[in-house]
Amino acid sequence: MEKERVLKEVENIFRDILDEESLNLRRETTANDIDGWDSLTHIQLIVAIEKQFKVKFSSKEILSWKNVGELLDSLKARANS
Repeated sequence: MEKERVLKEVENIFRDILDEESLNLRRETTANDIDGWDSLTHIQLIVAIEKQFKVKFSSKEILSWKNVGELLDSLKARANS
């Protein structure tokens, strides 16, 4: 899975759910960096990402993420398994 393509797809999901077309994600981006990224939005983001990439994350895995980069690493690991 190509890193930049995956980041762009995830960024588009964030833009759709947060209704923020100018949003730019980086690997270091956290919920504290983005207005509107609360617990409910977090669930919506995870569900949309799982649907888009046809994967399922465990609760433990989701809770371990500290930033967008860790989410992307989990996606990459799923694609390579």
